[in-house]
Amino acid sequence: MAILVIAEHNNGALGAATLNTVAAAQKIGGDIAVLVAGQNVGGVAEAAAKIAGVAKVLVADNAAYAHQLPENVAPLIAALVKDGGFSHVLAAATTNGKNFLPRVAALLDVDQISEIIEVVSADTFKRPIYAGNAIATVQSSAAVKVITVRGTGFDAVAAEGGSAAVEAVSGPADAGKSAFVGEELAKSDRPELTAAKIVVSGGRGMGNGDNFSILYSLADKLGAAVGASRAAVDAGFVPNDMQVGQTGKIVAPQLYVAVGISGAIQHLAGMKDSKVIVAINKDEEAPIFQVADYGLVGDLFELIPELEKAI
Repeated sequence: MAILVIAEHNNGALGAATLNTVAAAQKIGGDIAVLVAGQNVGGVAEAAAKIAGVAKVLVADNAAYAHQLPENVAPLIAALVKDGGFSHVLAAATTNGKNFLPRVAALLDVDQISEIIEVVSADTFKRPIYAGNAIATVQSSAAVKVITVRGTGFDAVAAEGGSAAVEAVSGPADAGKSAFVGEELAKSDRPELTAAKIVVSGGRGMGNGDNFSILYSLADKLGAAVGASRAAVDAGFVPNDMQVGQTGKIVAPQLYVAVGISGAIQHLAGMKDSKVIVAINKDEEAPIFQVADYGLVGDLFELIPELEKAI
């Protein structure tokens, strides 16, 4: 078997999610090739070549792939799969992976298997459904298995130790169907939410956006990222790039502190794989306490300052 892993990157650095995706590929078994598609991605390709377990790195360096436009990237991947005889195509279940991989499946005329969390065999995988309340075991008879990988389900492989060959490839370039206009990037001195080892999240119980300042202060002392529930985002307390949950970001840090979050099923789906969960809520019947390792029942506006002083 030959497996093609699509690298997650920003043209300058390799995304950590790539290491989790390679780990899933290793569970399937076979020769693993990593595709780095972008512009001026020599450094990314070098980093990919060092990943343990990778046999080959394919580099498609073209301005058409600079911003991962799916209309351009999907035909490239499909062409490589057909020419290279790959049996599996894997990408991280990130915004990019969810954007171009369904198009790849359509071009190859096969079904896609989304957000796997476990590999049972080369054709059988487990994925969460019903907001994580059930796990479906899915078997595919497709000639090519097109799969997105939930990074929290697989421990990352080593980023060093490999010495894969690097090969330049070309394919369909600009499809002319879309164009990159611009982007606004949120800048923060705190860790990125999905990569942070500690996450402090606030919910509707925070009352308003200004009150999130006490969470920012606590997070800074812990070296943590700050997240939020959908209720807090919908209420306009914080921007939606902070949302943790089924329709937000999926996180699995070493420590997750849920403050003023009741624990709706959609939120739990995005954080219940965290190693240690601490819940702070004045309602002792809140569903969040059912998944929490430690719980504090009380007024968060009293407990958080006390907790910060103790730290």
